[in-house]
Amino acid sequence: MALLQSVAVLIVSLCVLKAVQRRKHYSVKDIPGPRSNSYILGHLYDLAIHPAGVLDLQWKAKYGGVVRIKGCLGEDRLLISDPKALHYIFNVSGYGIIKQPFRRELSRLLTGRGLIWAEGDTHRRQRKVAGPAFGAPEIKALIPIYNKCAAQLTAKWIELINGNQEPSVVIDFPNWLGRATLDAIGIAGFDYDFGALNDSRNPLASAYNNILQLTHGHPSKGRIFFQGIASYIPMSVLGFIQDHGRSSAVVEARKVTELANKIAQDLVAEKTKALDTAKGKRDIMSLLVEANHNLDSRLHLNADEMYSHMRTNLLAGYETTSNTLSWAFLELARNPSVQTHLRQEIRAHRADIISRGGSEFTFSDYDNMPYLLAVLKENLRMNPVAHHIHRETSKDDAFPLREPLTTLSGKRITELHVPRGLKFTTSVIGYHQDPSIWGEDAGIFNPDRWLQDTAKVIPTTGVYANLLTFGSGVRACIGWRFAVAEMQAFLVELVENFEFSMTDSAEQVRRDICLVVVPVVEAEVEKGIYLPLKVSLAEPE
Repeated sequence: MALLQSVAVLIVSLCVLKAVQRRKHYSVKDIPGPRSNSYILGHLYDLAIHPAGVLDLQWKAKYGGVVRIKGCLGEDRLLISDPKALHYIFNVSGYGIIKQPFRRELSRLLTGRGLIWAEGDTHRRQRKVAGPAFGAPEIKALIPIYNKCAAQLTAKWIELINGNQEPSVVIDFPNWLGRATLDAIGIAGFDYDFGALNDSRNPLASAYNNILQLTHGHPSKGRIFFQGIASYIPMSVLGFIQDHGRSSAVVEARKVTELANKIAQDLVAEKTKALDTAKGKRDIMSLLVEANHNLDSRLHLNADEMYSHMRTNLLAGYETTSNTLSWAFLELARNPSVQTHLRQEIRAHRADIISRGGSEFTFSDYDNMPYLLAVLKENLRMNPVAHHIHRETSKDDAFPLREPLTTLSGKRITELHVPRGLKFTTSVIGYHQDPSIWGEDAGIFNPDRWLQDTAKVIPTTGVYANLLTFGSGVRACIGWRFAVAEMQAFLVELVENFEFSMTDSAEQVRRDICLVVVPVVEAEVEKGIYLPLKVSLAEPE
């Protein structure tokens, strides 16, 4: 009966869809954009199957910072990379721009009703509770954990090299970095040891392995069509489908959720008890439990929200960090001179640490290494793992434009009027590779641009280095400082000890999309997320 009701609601929603679209067509039909070859799927299938960012950059070069694209059944949408419009969307409008309903449901399936899912007052309340766990003092306290996990990875790789007849080994970076960052987020985030680097058969670690590819990789035309029209289906029906659907992706996601919630329940109970005995620890989850305990009861997170925060931090701290680092080492393998320069800076700084009687890099050491920061920022610019951010207007609005736009009717506008309910996608890659901002070599990996202060970003967008990799404004990634510190620790440890070079397979890597941008080898797609690079011991200084 429930299934029949769902089908009936879907049919009615499709009938209403065309009437709703007419007003949207009228509002944005004058904006230039590419012709769609499919009325049913619009450009959504093209964007899903092409390597991440390829179409964005082609369309931006031809049409500018605002491009009209097609959703399903002829629906007009926008692809936006104009920096002034982006600043307004993320920093000025605040909660006036919302997540698309179906994408909220997708996030609920994997991370629950946490910060990624929440809107408005609920998001504001959750962020207030979580904020104290993500400050600078907390980051400094976690640096030794990141250093230790990076050193453990170094020991594993040295063991592989020493056991090999050749002076180098080929290493699958997403696999190894994924295990290392999972261990790091487990200990730093929850005081929970996954033992992934030691090949422990932890059930939660196994469940999270390749979860994004299983649930979001290589979507079929049917799934893309459903996602395209999902915003016209009542949220209750979408929720029912997510909670009771039998597709392999949905079933797998529910299994992960059930297991993660069980572990989160035990951890919250343990950390709440530790508060009563004054034995609380300083991992993120302990600090979150403590903050929740000390705040006004009206602001408290309920049990479901608390478990959702664990799942959110786990997925964000594991998948995004490991894939971002994988792209960074690919860039270093492609650019030996950059790799050498970075290694020289690391070793010089290591000598300074030893001369002052220290032994390990600290938070301030990492932030006082200009070339390390330049390499990190350039990788975040060139390889944002979240290359698209999908949003919807909650009211009639107007987006200011940095670059005037010439409409199809010949008008030249500096402000884009958009109707309530318009779906649009912000192109992070389009913004990150805009020549008017980053220079004529915006499409080339060049860390030196960060030492020359050539970027002319007006107005400021993004929480880190004028980049949108971590988002911006009220919905910016709350853990971005932790991600930066963790990536610094792994880059320093691994570049100091190893040299990285290309393999034939690495030359064929493409940017696949499965919620985040992941490396896949063209001729070896059956291996899934895969980036094999040659690793050898770095020559001593």
